[in-house]
Amino acid sequence: MPRYRRCRYPGCHAMAQLPAHYCKQHYEHEAEYLANRKRWARKHAEQYQHHDRRYAKHYNSVTRNRNEERSDQYKFYRSKQWVDLRQSGLDRDHYLCQYCQAFGKLTPNSKTVDHIVPIAYDSDIKADSSNLATICRDCHRLKTQWEQSYYGTGQNMSKKDVPEIHDIHRIVILMHQDH
Repeated sequence: MPRYRRCRYPGCHAMAQLPAHYCKQHYEHEAEYLANRKRWARKHAEQYQHHDRRYAKHYNSVTRNRNEERSDQYKFYRSKQWVDLRQSGLDRDHYLCQYCQAFGKLTPNSKTVDHIVPIAYDSDIKADSSNLATICRDCHRLKTQWEQSYYGTGQNMSKKDVPEIHDIHRIVILMHQDH
């Protein structure tokens, strides 16, 4: 059963369904409110180290799961199936970033496993090991930005109708064209 709270807009007595802070009439203030809360949390993070853990827990359990698709993705990343897939991908790639390796650069000790085609775009291939590649932190940041512009994935974005790209070498070229 959904839970509700009073709208934060001054003088409004309408109810807002959690996790929202504003009713439907004043929902345009939601993004600004959340941004202000995030800024405050970062500013006070040193004073409130325990707050960071609570903030991360809140983000993962509420904000990240605002829709059913996000919730399913989050559950998948916490499953034993993902843990096993991730480890097999790391072992297969020998902990080397496959995106750096596409251009002859060796980046060892990469511990992140990435979906070549993001599961936010095509969730049917989330457990396909051929859609996984080990990736370093720098390439992961660039690739996430590229995915948001190419596929339309990411928070508050709408998916685009574009062909899936499975070739890492081609993705690296496209990632670096944007930056």
